[in-house]
Amino acid sequence: MIKDLALTQRIGHHHALGTAITLQIYGMKDDYVINKSFELIDHYEDLLTVNRDVSEVMDVNHAAGKEAVQVTPGTYGLIKLAVEKSRENFGFNALIGPVVKLWHIGFKGAHVPTDDQIKEKMALIDPANATLNDQDQTVFLTKKGMELDLGGIAKGWIADRIKDYWLACGVKSGIINLGGNILLVGDSPKRPSGNWAIGVQDPKASRGGNITSVMVQECSAVTSGTYERYLVVDGKKYHHLIDPRTGYPVQTDLAGVTTFTKKSVDAEIECKRLFFAGHPIPGWHDNVNRIGAVFVYADEHVEYDNFGDR
Repeated sequence: MIKDLALTQRIGHHHALGTAITLQIYGMKDDYVINKSFELIDHYEDLLTVNRDVSEVMDVNHAAGKEAVQVTPGTYGLIKLAVEKSRENFGFNALIGPVVKLWHIGFKGAHVPTDDQIKEKMALIDPANATLNDQDQTVFLTKKGMELDLGGIAKGWIADRIKDYWLACGVKSGIINLGGNILLVGDSPKRPSGNWAIGVQDPKASRGGNITSVMVQECSAVTSGTYERYLVVDGKKYHHLIDPRTGYPVQTDLAGVTTFTKKSVDAEIECKRLFFAGHPIPGWHDNVNRIGAVFVYADEHVEYDNFGDR
């Protein structure tokens, strides 16, 4: 059975969500499910993107300081989760867009803003100024200039929706890869144990070059790191992960952290929590939905949380 699954696989490639997407399903002989999955991804991008002028999230942003906007149930649920996690103040903030745009790291026009410019934009990122109405499913950003951006959480949420679809279609085993955000479905058909091998990026190597790997069962793996987008000014390096508590790139010895959780949206959130902490958090993996984490530091030493002695 394992051999049969491994031999009959379908792989599809797509570009959406600003990244390269690869879907791989074992045990299926046609591309119907993969093609429908790409349609679903495009649909969710249409609802959630802030890289176009029209989407449900952009409707909320355009109405900032004016009025509440009603959105569809899926969008509302994701916005609510993003705002709730932003209010925990551990580093993740779905309203940090105005500050990130000020730096513009990784894009043309990137620069180091002044303290006054940062303070001005910091007044627009307080998640307490996002008003949610569960009954009407409306979202109101109470200050003009506020912006909601679900980019730090949307890929994980979409991956979870694709997995839901796959399970409804009877998929037994596969890999959802949304630009490096990995969600594993079922058991690996390549090993009797059912475990999957997941590589952890070497921050000093090109993409796909691993510094280590771990064996895991069905889960999601997501990485936050400083090494892909950064700005160098007068010999000083500024990476793109802005701390919403300061308005500046977070100060850390970490190059990156990869989290392994049951749901992909949780992996998105938790890799931010651990990255901003800068080190393992005691008791973090006591939560049954959190499997473990791998920390890679700037000096290239590696630390494992809940993966045993290495």
